Amino acid sequence: MERQLETRRESEPRELVQESNWAYQDRRRRQMMEGEVVVRGKDMPWEQNRQGYIKYLCHTRNWDTLGVPLWSVFVHRIKNHSGKHTHQGGLGLFVLEGRGYTVVDGVRYDWEKNDLILLPVKPGGCEHQHFNMDADRPAEWLAFIFTVFRDATGNLRNQQEMSPDWHGPTLPPHMA
Repeated sequence: MERQLETRRESEPRELVQESNWAYQDRRRRQMMEGEVVVRGKDMPWEQNRQGYIKYLCHTRNWDTLGVPLWSVFVHRIKNHSGKHTHQGGLGLFVLEGRGYTVVDGVRYDWEKNDLILLPVKPGGCEHQHFNMDADRPAEWLAFIFTVFRDATGNLRNQQEMSPDWHGPTLPPHMA
C-alpha cells in the first residue's frame, strides 16, 4: 500500500481587523489632509433630473478627491417648482437667490435670499416640494447633506412627482 504524504501549507497570515481598521482610518486622514479644499462651481456642470436643475459640487463620484468626503452638496435651480419627494430630513438648504416657498408634509413655508430651510427629522421622512415665486428669475438654494446621517436613518427616498423641467427617460414603475 502506497501512502501519499500530504504537505500542509501554512495558511497565509491574515491581517487583524483592528489593523485593517487603523489602515483605513490612516488612509482617510491622509485624504482629508491632502484632499481638495476648493471645489470650483464653474467647473461643475448643471444636470437636468427629476428634481429640476442641479449642480453637484460634492458627491460620491468625487469624494475620493476631497478634503471632506461623505457630504452631498449641490445647488438647485428652480424655475417653476421641483419634483415632490420624500426622504429623511436633517439637512439644510441655504437660499442663494430668489424667493419662494417649500411645502413640507402639506404645510407651506415661505423663504427668500439668505434664508435657511431646515427639513425636519421624522419617522418615515418628510414629503416636500420647492416652488419659485418669481416667474422672471429662477430661485437657487444650496443643499448640505451629511450622508453618514442620511444613510444611518435608512436613506428612504420616494419620488411622488417630477419637476416640469424633467424630460428624461421613463422611470421604472416603483419610482413613478
